[in-house]
Amino acid sequence: MSTITADSHAHAHGEHAHVGSFLSTYVFSRDHKVIGIQFLFSTLVWFFIGGLLALGVRWQLAYPWSDMPILGKLLFSAQGGQIAPETYTMLFTMHASVMIFLVIIPILAGAFGNFLIPLMIGADDMAFPTLNMLSYWFMWPAFAAFGASFFIGTGPMSGWTSYPPLSLTIEAQKFWLVGLTCVGVSSMMGSVNYLTTIIQMRAPGMTMFRLPMTIWAMFITAVLQAFALPVLTAAGFMQLADLTLGTGFFIPEGWSANNTLHAAGGGQPLLWQHLFWFYSHPAVYIMILPAMGMVSDIIACFARKPLFGYKPMVYSIAGIAGLGFIVWGHHMFVSGMSPVLGMTFMVATMFIALPSAIKVFNWLGTIWGAKIQFTTPMLFALSFVAMFIIGGLSGIFMAATPVDIFIHDTYFIVAHFHYVLFAGTAMGVFGAIYFWFPKMFGRMMNEEWGKVHFFLTFVFLNCVFYPMHILGWVGFPRRLADPYHYETFRHLLALNQFITWCAILMVASQIIFAINFFYSIFFGPVAGRNPWHSNTLEWQAPSPPGHGNFDFQPVIYRGPYEYGSPEVDIDYYPQTMPPPQNRPAAVPAH
Repeated sequence: MSTITADSHAHAHGEHAHVGSFLSTYVFSRDHKVIGIQFLFSTLVWFFIGGLLALGVRWQLAYPWSDMPILGKLLFSAQGGQIAPETYTMLFTMHASVMIFLVIIPILAGAFGNFLIPLMIGADDMAFPTLNMLSYWFMWPAFAAFGASFFIGTGPMSGWTSYPPLSLTIEAQKFWLVGLTCVGVSSMMGSVNYLTTIIQMRAPGMTMFRLPMTIWAMFITAVLQAFALPVLTAAGFMQLADLTLGTGFFIPEGWSANNTLHAAGGGQPLLWQHLFWFYSHPAVYIMILPAMGMVSDIIACFARKPLFGYKPMVYSIAGIAGLGFIVWGHHMFVSGMSPVLGMTFMVATMFIALPSAIKVFNWLGTIWGAKIQFTTPMLFALSFVAMFIIGGLSGIFMAATPVDIFIHDTYFIVAHFHYVLFAGTAMGVFGAIYFWFPKMFGRMMNEEWGKVHFFLTFVFLNCVFYPMHILGWVGFPRRLADPYHYETFRHLLALNQFITWCAILMVASQIIFAINFFYSIFFGPVAGRNPWHSNTLEWQAPSPPGHGNFDFQPVIYRGPYEYGSPEVDIDYYPQTMPPPQNRPAAVPAH
């Protein structure tokens, strides 16, 4: 992939160099930075909603069939503040659906992908600005459809996986599927844009192996989206057709529900699982690879050392993406698959531990012997590494078919998933927000309150999710509203109450983040171009960047991790600083 010359792309998107009306500038904007911030604000709102849904689930497990104070009146007014059995099923379905499809994926690929990619490669916008705008606005039908599904009957009640035939008996599932499809279309628009932009619009001198890890992670994530999403989107249309038109893609022969669905025969409910997981296992990496890239940049910056093993890190992310397409069957070990096929999926799954271990060792190698600056972004990044190790190790248990058969429907799965995606990805996202906030808004967030937010979140998340491993080992079932109906689990009530109160405190701790975030937008200390003394290209642009991003034509001379170079007297060496032999007499370090 050759680097595009300066003349071929410099300021190719000149239409963005002016400010139009309020609607064209801030609402229907085609500026990648505004679109990224739109994604950020939208996903943070849904993050709050998803957290409230989780508290509803936890309250039922701690105090079954009792009124939930304050929040119960808000969420369950129809039951006088008490959770009904079908409401509980809706709660865990929509908690997972909101967090995965409306928070984690769009905040990583939509918010940070949009904001950072052109800035970090030296472009003035995305390759297709109008398509970029549409990728955000296609999320609004998804917001509306998911939101409306809460109020249709008992709401979606078949889990975030929407397994038929159960899902084909629920009216609200139509809205859920429409929302899922819109999210998929939005993500496909973004992936095409990201791939084209990274390949075609890099600044002069920005070769592929001078890209920061954030961009490599976004690039490989876009490849995953481009190849996996069409499968899920097609499957969503097929299930929607079964629900509305009575087709028989996933309906078994002779089966009917509610006297409305009839199939002459031939449908396969298991086919949905294959199509769903062929996308949704790569989606697990869509939900964490960008965080891995951003954490790599944060760790290198605050360790003040070059990233250890840059090329192995790139190859390991690519390896994870490739292996991610051939392991989907490990989600279906309990579906009755052939032992030979199960062994194939089991071995392929265990192989994923190898590239994951490479990244962990490289992060540890980066901080080994470093003069670490314990800023708020660095604390979140380091916690990401620690939590990812726990989540990854618990995943190895589930890769083994005989072990998975026992723990598959237990809280061990819930613990593993949340250690990867909350203790892992969400902590990486928090670190990225604190790190790139100055570039987004031109002001700094409060460091002291940021560390308080980190400490409380870190402590409470471990108090919430680590005990779930213990619940899982003794067989405590997930997706069951009242496990205490069975005498075997009654002694676990106290542990669930402890988890619930820690969850309440963890959610309450995010109020500190919200106040810090919104207060700092208007009243935080003004940030310069490069408050963290980082090497990557986005820190050479103004804070916040104007239309067109850069007030000079960036030319790249080196990779993004040249910290502690003997060629300069400072401990960082920006990618745009000419080497000494080419440097004019008075070139300031940006």
